[in-house]
Amino acid sequence: MSNAFSRLDQLSRELRERILAAARELGSPDPDRHSNTVRRGRTGSVGLIIHEPLRHLFEDPAARLTMAGVARICGEHGSALVLVPRAEAGVPDVVASALVDGFIAFCDPLEPERRETLRARRLPVVGLDAPVAPGEPYVGIDHRAAARAAAAHLVDLGHRRIGVISLAPARGAEAAVVPAGVDAPIGSVANRARLDGYRDALRPVLADGGRVVVVAARGAEEADGAAATGMLLDLAEPPTAILAMSDRLALGVIAAATCRGIRVPGGLSVVGFDDVPAAAAATPPLTTVRQPHARKGAEAVRMLLRPALTRAALILPTEVVVRASTAPPGA
Repeated sequence: MSNAFSRLDQLSRELRERILAAARELGSPDPDRHSNTVRRGRTGSVGLIIHEPLRHLFEDPAARLTMAGVARICGEHGSALVLVPRAEAGVPDVVASALVDGFIAFCDPLEPERRETLRARRLPVVGLDAPVAPGEPYVGIDHRAAARAAAAHLVDLGHRRIGVISLAPARGAEAAVVPAGVDAPIGSVANRARLDGYRDALRPVLADGGRVVVVAARGAEEADGAAATGMLLDLAEPPTAILAMSDRLALGVIAAATCRGIRVPGGLSVVGFDDVPAAAAATPPLTTVRQPHARKGAEAVRMLLRPALTRAALILPTEVVVRASTAPPGA
């Protein structure tokens, strides 16, 4: 079989045809295509690594937009797209065996074991949102500057008691108030940068006797945002505004406040992050940070497939989109 696939001179034509006919009956791959792939050293496929269950790419609106950008450029280059979900205990990691020409690592951070596997495979890797390792190429945004602008919007409105809902610091962690607040040691590059940005803008509030409380959500869905909001609203002095690290968490904030009869923005201002389609359609429409999800995915594939144009980092622009979910305290 091996000779029939890749060492054609070792077999008679008749024997090879018999082997290939049997292979086709058993559902084996097209040997001619396989042989061409081996000779070219290319598979025509791009791997997309995530550190979430595979369903996340289809259920999370920001991930869907990013994946659409990845898929569009793969399609333009005639490349297949191989989805590589997080590694599960007792299951071989697909990163070690995926037949691809390179990987897009849509992970923050990428697990150390996977970094070692990628290093051993010697395939090109481009990070999405964060580099796979210091100095490696990636496409992302300036999370710190974006978060700083979002928090500054609330400070300019006059808010002095502000809650922050962070993305989960680790897989499986329960929702909890973070004692260290915006100085919390969080491993995720994006989470840490966003907390730093919030701290930059909120420093005058803290220096003037204001209060900032950080709650780490259990997950990234609306229900997780609602649960974290309950913890903030149950404080002796609840916040007048909440910064959420994603729009889905922020939509959960609005839902939880509404259930308690708290008006948004009159009783509570809310700011999200991402500007997914549901943000503009929310009631009230959500003030948020807009980032170019589809373009991030597209640029990552371009960087991977055109290594001559690759740079260490490509940082894309963001902006705060002010809508009706924010107002001065008590307005």
